Amino acid sequence: MPEMSLYGWFHTFMGIFALLSGFYSLVKYKIIDSQNTSAKIFLICTLVAAVTALTLYKQGGFGVGHMLAVLTLLALIVGRVNEKGLFFGWLAPYFQTLCYTSLFLFHSIPAITDGLRRLPVGDPVITTLTDPLLMGFYAAFFSIYIVVLVMQMLWIKRST
Repeated sequence: MPEMSLYGWFHTFMGIFALLSGFYSLVKYKIIDSQNTSAKIFLICTLVAAVTALTLYKQGGFGVGHMLAVLTLLALIVGRVNEKGLFFGWLAPYFQTLCYTSLFLFHSIPAITDGLRRLPVGDPVITTLTDPLLMGFYAAFFSIYIVVLVMQMLWIKRST
């Protein structure tokens, strides 16, 4: 695994800051809504992390991390459009929530993968992308994502 550059550390810091502000926003408001400062920070830091991810190529060419960055950018755009209520009418809050909550999943997959492949330095926890531990983390993150998404959808339905 190549050493992290200063640019890589910046990317990582933005992702961590995004997750922290996003979790705060979810706990406090139940959904991500850019009218809230913490959600704005989450969305902006997520945007920066996605753009910087597209320019990181120390591990080869265009890969899964880059595809997740593209999905992140699409989710940000579609979420914002639906937050403005420009499409889908009464379903817009549901699409907004789907998009913005998906950002947590898109952050988590490369974060855990990179973390387990780098740490501890010199003797990483995993050495292959097919390691059962990594697959377990992916399954756990996806399960949590589905539970949170369902809870949000029910909350939106009760709120309207």
